Amino acid sequence: MSFCFLASRLPLPSFVSLLGMAGALETLCGQAYGAQQYQKIGVYTYSCMICLLLACFPISILWFFTDKLLISIGQDPSISSIARKYSIFLIPNLFAHAILQSLMRYLLTQSLILPLLFCSLATLSFHIPICWLLVFHFNLKVVGAALALGMSYWLNVILLGLYIVFSPSCNKTRAPFSMEAISSIGKFFRLAIPSAVMVCFEWWSYEIILLLSGLLPNPKVEASMLSICFSMTYLHYFIPYGLGATASTRVSNELGAGNPEAAKVAVKVVGVLGIIESVTMSAALFGCHNMLGYAFTSDTQIANHIASFWPLICLSILIDSFLGILSGVARGCGWQRVGAYVNLGSYYIVGIPMAAVLAFVVHLRVKGLWIGLVSGATLQSFLFALITTFTNWHKQALKARERVLEENTRQNLCPTSDGSIQL
Repeated sequence: MSFCFLASRLPLPSFVSLLGMAGALETLCGQAYGAQQYQKIGVYTYSCMICLLLACFPISILWFFTDKLLISIGQDPSISSIARKYSIFLIPNLFAHAILQSLMRYLLTQSLILPLLFCSLATLSFHIPICWLLVFHFNLKVVGAALALGMSYWLNVILLGLYIVFSPSCNKTRAPFSMEAISSIGKFFRLAIPSAVMVCFEWWSYEIILLLSGLLPNPKVEASMLSICFSMTYLHYFIPYGLGATASTRVSNELGAGNPEAAKVAVKVVGVLGIIESVTMSAALFGCHNMLGYAFTSDTQIANHIASFWPLICLSILIDSFLGILSGVARGCGWQRVGAYVNLGSYYIVGIPMAAVLAFVVHLRVKGLWIGLVSGATLQSFLFALITTFTNWHKQALKARERVLEENTRQNLCPTSDGSIQL
């Protein structure tokens, strides 16, 4: 099971790069919506789709050589073979993912959450039986899992596309395809590249830790322990990521509307929700840490080792909650370039080197890898919190209005007595 877990995670960096690029749409569309430049939302969405679909082609070519790349860095040949097979059959999913991320951001920045929820539920209801049929009934195993993902993602794309085309909620922002979408690609890329780098630096650090675990003395046991830890934190991360998406939407909308004080209040409100959620989850997990290992494995040795990890996992959950929210604030403000530098320093100057030293020099093995990762995330969270705390929100509102209304200069934008920014 750990080998399949490793193989299935290896294409993840490519999906993360698309996810990161789509983060630029949160800034552009969110601020455009706040500034009531509704047609620009549709234009930016087309630009995002074009850029993400173009990025899929080199990624697809790279996936054909997954096995050779993994073997060249010392990974197990059996894992490498499974990863290549899985990646090739996952290519249709990659293109669906590119379109889906664009459509999701289009709706999210307008606070149209229910369509996303209902389409996701419908997709999940389809995915579970089709995945079971392909993996177990037709015995396609890893190939079946990849095909099921592709079919489910394309279904989600179709459902969201139909909603956008026919729903009156999208009348204001729905725009026909035009040359403006092509001309806006440069503007999109200026945010998309640092946005992708910001996200990739963070997520790729997890994949590097995963690869390092394959070099430990007992890779089967070590990989199993690491996969369980990843599974727990990954499942939890969707909660703070959702809060971060809320923060991104509210902050970008308010800054685009020229309401810096409202953006500041939104950050505080989401921050309080994040604290409540993280403390509650950490306390609940710590209370049953002796039993939860058995939810993932029947091996007593691995379950006992996992029980000793729970202080670190609880700390990871606390840090992830802050990171999810603060990263959302960064996307809403357009701080992707700053975020890229923060993530580079946190993980690649501090986190990963510390993980390698603790795992291979101090011989803490998997625990050392996890301590290094948590250390990097802690530094990242601290730096983002510092940046957010000392932000000049009036200046951010001016930048947002200038980004959306490029024809206006700074002199045309001035603060009013209530703290808002007007043309």
